[in-house]
Amino acid sequence: MFGLRRKVRIETERLTLRPPEHGDYRDWSRLRADSAAFLSPWEPVWAPDHLTRKAFTNRVYWARRAMAQGTALPVMLIRREDQALLGAITLDNIRRGPVQAGTLGYWIGQPHARQGYMREAILALVHHAFTVLDLSRIEAACLPENLPSRGVLERTGFKYEGVAQSYLQIAGRWRNHVLYANLRSDRRGRTDAG
Repeated sequence: MFGLRRKVRIETERLTLRPPEHGDYRDWSRLRADSAAFLSPWEPVWAPDHLTRKAFTNRVYWARRAMAQGTALPVMLIRREDQALLGAITLDNIRRGPVQAGTLGYWIGQPHARQGYMREAILALVHHAFTVLDLSRIEAACLPENLPSRGVLERTGFKYEGVAQSYLQIAGRWRNHVLYANLRSDRRGRTDAG
């Protein structure tokens, strides 16, 4: 089993990336509620109890279990200068063996969007995945029209790989997604032919 240490902390220039804690509930629920209109076009429909303390508590327990099992690394984006919670990023569906891959998902609160925070977080988490977790491939997907998300993926080393039909239910309906991947040793476009 490739369990992750519970005390994972990844430091960037402006951020601390760390697993969710019970004490994050108020900041998380406020940021999600205040950013609901900004986030809802890109996310699955929220469950009726999405913003409740109980749902967040379950999220914290899931994060701990997933890290202990080595299947996910969910972290919050905390701005160091004022300890503000800005969003979250999760490396999920970690697969070992010949695959050594995981899937990236992320969100940022509307007040903090387009300030380079998610770019900084993705770069740090991908570096951690390649150097500490020994993964070889990080995958991500987003809606084709989500230009900010596509842009941040492309600016952080992800390359477009194709389209997945009816990939995920977003805002209540099955939607196609564009697929991206970042490879530790990127040989795409190269051949061994001399």
